[in-house]
Amino acid sequence: MSSKPNWRTSSRSSSNGGACVEVADNLPGRVLVRDTKDRDGGTLTFGPHAWRSFVAEVGRRS
Repeated sequence: MSSKPNWRTSSRSSSNGGACVEVADNLPGRVLVRDTKDRDGGTLTFGPHAWRSFVAEVGRRS
């Protein structure tokens, strides 16, 4: 595994420059999330279980 985040754009992000997030899930024990439009503006860190729960809840609401 790499020690650098491998960022990918969320499949739920819009292509018009609106609500876009990037996710890096290649690091052991954590998932990173950042705003595509403000990559230096900060990063949220989730544990893998918390991330799966978050994604499942968002999926139920959409």
